[in-house]
Amino acid sequence: MLIDWCDTLHFELRTDGRISRTDLNSPAKNNSEALPAEDLAVRAARALQVASGTSLGVHISLEKNIPSQAGMGGGSSDAASCLLALQRLWGVRLPPQTLRAIALSLGADVPFFLSGGHAWVEGIGEKITPLALPAARFLVVKPAKGVSTPDIFNAPDLKRDTKTATMLGFAAYADDQGLNFGHNDLQPVAQKLCTPINQSLDWLQSQKLEGRMTGSGSAVFAQIFNDADIAAAPGDWIIRKCKNLEMHPLAAW
Repeated sequence: MLIDWCDTLHFELRTDGRISRTDLNSPAKNNSEALPAEDLAVRAARALQVASGTSLGVHISLEKNIPSQAGMGGGSSDAASCLLALQRLWGVRLPPQTLRAIALSLGADVPFFLSGGHAWVEGIGEKITPLALPAARFLVVKPAKGVSTPDIFNAPDLKRDTKTATMLGFAAYADDQGLNFGHNDLQPVAQKLCTPINQSLDWLQSQKLEGRMTGSGSAVFAQIFNDADIAAAPGDWIIRKCKNLEMHPLAAW
């Protein structure tokens, strides 16, 4: 599901073929050309550059709004946005299947964000079925502490034999009871690794909200139908009321 809590990326054309990136929220990094190898936005730009054969480059300025280690797909969304925006900036247009292959090589969540809308995702991110979802509002809570995705997936007590959920099951549930479908097998492990997740879930419950973890990070969320009082929440939490989007802002490109 796409929601309106997102990063902002700015792209400046470079004619020297180089790819650089700065973080607008971190002034100390602004003059650094030494980018981490795992930076998804840069990896996406380089992959598109190679696949398209362009001699052009880009400078990417990132305004990071999605917290790190939140499990909200911030890096994956940034990578997909790079693939969509740079095609236009560089005047290239790859076949959809080629672009999807690049997206999948960057990470399992990137193809979803590349698809442009809400979707049911299966496999390792390669099976995507578009979904039409009703407008909805959510309360998203990110405690100060994050949790490492590799640590969760490497945990010996991670449940790996859950029966596969189906899109038909989701559709039947959503029609009757809203969007609070299924469960997150990563959540019990993450709660052991990051106890503030438990506190966030307890707080949502105190607000009479049914919370769960967003993905593989420490953020939790709940669908809200009335206004929620967030004034009493701990001061070091990041809390935002969000709504779902109809489509990715760059989907029409």
